[in-house]
Amino acid sequence: MNGRGLITASMRELERVKVIEAVIEGRLRCFQAAERLDLCERQISRLCRRYEAGGPAGLVSGKRGKPSNRELPIDLRARAMALVRECYADFGPTLACEKLYECHGVRLARETVRRWMRDAGLWVPRKQRPPKIHQPRARRACFGELVQIDGSDHHWFEERAPACTLLVYVDDATSRLMTLHFTATESTFSYFEATRAYIERHGKPVAFYSDRASVFRPTYSRTGARGITQFGRAMYELNIDTFCANSSPAKGRVERANLTLQDRLVKELRLRGIQTMEAANAWAPSFMTAYNARFAKPPRSTFDAHRPLREDENLDTILTWRVVRKVSDSLTVLNDLMIWLLEDTPATRRLIGRYIDVWEYPDGRIELRAGGVALPCVAFDELAEIDQGAVVEHKRLGHALQVAQAMQAQRDNRRVSGSPSRTNRGAAVRKPAALPGTKKPRAFTQAELNETILQVATQHAKQSKPALTPGRRSAKVN
Repeated sequence: MNGRGLITASMRELERVKVIEAVIEGRLRCFQAAERLDLCERQISRLCRRYEAGGPAGLVSGKRGKPSNRELPIDLRARAMALVRECYADFGPTLACEKLYECHGVRLARETVRRWMRDAGLWVPRKQRPPKIHQPRARRACFGELVQIDGSDHHWFEERAPACTLLVYVDDATSRLMTLHFTATESTFSYFEATRAYIERHGKPVAFYSDRASVFRPTYSRTGARGITQFGRAMYELNIDTFCANSSPAKGRVERANLTLQDRLVKELRLRGIQTMEAANAWAPSFMTAYNARFAKPPRSTFDAHRPLREDENLDTILTWRVVRKVSDSLTVLNDLMIWLLEDTPATRRLIGRYIDVWEYPDGRIELRAGGVALPCVAFDELAEIDQGAVVEHKRLGHALQVAQAMQAQRDNRRVSGSPSRTNRGAAVRKPAALPGTKKPRAFTQAELNETILQVATQHAKQSKPALTPGRRSAKVN
């Protein structure tokens, strides 16, 4: 083989030359060469004839230096890139590919457009882009000008109690802990409770800075419109702005405070033997005082940006869950699996077919309002026998599954025992006879089963959120 052939030949072709030479010289059989080159025996015979006729150069592929049969026309590439430069220079390859087909009838593969744009300098792959530099943001100048809020789900009581969530409020100007509130999970009412404690102690800040959780930022509806969350509506009524961070480092002060608290606060709770959220919330102010004395920074300005509540601002009515429901022809309102009966009066009859406001308070009270006036109503029936897919915070999913397993075990025991007859409701619910050689199970009464189920439900209510009987809003997020 000449020098030119050695330069242009690929490693695979060089291996092929050695194998074919061995076949011609009788050192290899055709089937052995076929296995080594991953070819059929007929192709090995063809290569041997080509080698004998033209030497090693006969084994070079005949397509070398020729365009591929699948190569697109050069004028199509030039036209596509001209359109991209003229109309879609700042588009990504995927969107540019779609617009080339929709607007100009040029149908190309997305990866083809990506490769052409990269070769033309119109697109830089992400791996080749320079890294983004996130420079630190200066603190706000005034105390109370910006307060960062976040929830940290952690085993705060270690093995002494189940995991819970700590809501942390940190002032941006001073890094002071403003509020610490232990709760079952991040929910609208838990943030209402923590915000109420903050405002009653310090006043109204200028703005809250949070992440993009559904408590603070709603999801898009089917129509594409973005609504408003209950927390956002309440803060608007209090004239407090809310901002959502685009990333976790953007609210780094509260994130770093969470890491410090997950170390120091856990150990402080252990030393004091605190194992309930109620006791931890009662002791939290003294911990914040010691923490701020050690870690707080002085603000650049001595001006306090907190504002007092106005006379027309009532936290009891503002920090509520509000929804709109329609009054039926029978003067009933369905809300959260509960039917409410309106009093039959001429004023309420005029509300048939109209929408009224349903207000739910943190303590579980429900008010039906029309034109700002509370309407007399009574609870008629609670449709809670069948759970219609309760909304559970993903951080508390493990606890919810434990409660569900306990409830299912009780229902299975009740099904195995058999339902009591209509004429003998108070009698003992007996299990089937035990198998020979086994111990006969004890008979359970219906009252014992009901008491066990009630205990499991009560335990779940204590570990989730205090007594929101009608609304059960503690499991909801937004």
